[in-house]
Amino acid sequence: MTETQTLDLAKQLIARPSVTPDDQNCQQLLAERLKKIGFAIEEMNFGETKNIWARRGKNGPVVCFAGHTDVVPAGPLEKWDTPPFEPSEREGRLYGRGAADMKTSIACFVTACERFVAANPDHAGSIALLITSDEEGDAHDGTTKVVDVLKARGETIDYCIVGEPTAVTDLGDMIKNGRRGSLSGNLTVKGKQGHIAYPHLAVNPVHTFAPALLELAQEVWDEGNEYFPPTSFQISNIGGGTGATNVIPGELNVKFNFRFSTESTESGLKERVHAILDKHGVVYDLQWACSGQPFLTQAGKLTDVARNAIQKVCGIDTELSTTGGTSDGRFIKAIAAELIELGPSNATIHQINENVLLEDIPKLSAVYGSMLEELLV
Repeated sequence: MTETQTLDLAKQLIARPSVTPDDQNCQQLLAERLKKIGFAIEEMNFGETKNIWARRGKNGPVVCFAGHTDVVPAGPLEKWDTPPFEPSEREGRLYGRGAADMKTSIACFVTACERFVAANPDHAGSIALLITSDEEGDAHDGTTKVVDVLKARGETIDYCIVGEPTAVTDLGDMIKNGRRGSLSGNLTVKGKQGHIAYPHLAVNPVHTFAPALLELAQEVWDEGNEYFPPTSFQISNIGGGTGATNVIPGELNVKFNFRFSTESTESGLKERVHAILDKHGVVYDLQWACSGQPFLTQAGKLTDVARNAIQKVCGIDTELSTTGGTSDGRFIKAIAAELIELGPSNATIHQINENVLLEDIPKLSAVYGSMLEELLV
């Protein structure tokens, strides 16, 4: 195994334009390599989404790497310095869509497995990979469906490493040991349209909602905890009216979102919002959508192993964090005792000219390999 093999695999994956949910046979490429080192490959495809569950070993503990082969659209091609699906090296970096999010992570774990199995063919426990092609999309037919299947047949994961890009400045400077939940509301405040000169004949939904909005914005939903900041309430869109200056609108639409900690619950937040709206006599319809529950892995065996591996390979101390958006970890935590996210820099994810440092690629593979050594030897 040479350092270039991880880079070569990352390039092969980036060269496939696997925009959600079109896998472009990325998973087939991975499966072929994993089969050669004794992994059993199980395809779990739902709708247009391709998923694989690969496992080597039948006993515990189970160490699982989770990732996604899908990427977001490239955006305006003319703005890329080089074509997004033609991986290129320049100025010490690997460029291409998916370089950071997250094809390099997948390549690093696969080559880490190859080195580990070669050195430890009779290793303890099991190594698994859970790979989907629908993380960047609606995520309805991806990891969540695979977890349902595994849960139904009693399979669990002891230690899960999600390869999401987590580094801020230097590889290994931050890992995620949890994420906030995301709860969105689509609120329609009902009024009565009328002429602005005859307000007594109309009901202005902007006016009826205003006191409730003030209270919602000022409410302290929780205080957070040692791992999470306080739950936040934010309005993303608000609109009403016909465009005319002499018409009182008949409806007001408000879209808002909670990013909530483990100190709050989905049901509790809903109840409190309804209570505030009802308190102010607002007439409304409210549709809810929860895209993820908060999850947390307390500092313990897996975080310690990650810290040790990062210190050994990168020579730095790592920070535990729960900041950022959601990931498929929100689904996997249902069957995983301990779960973290650990990957390359997130500085260019979803951007034009997405890239990773070339020197970080063998380092990340070495970090994953060191974790396998400590968990399964």
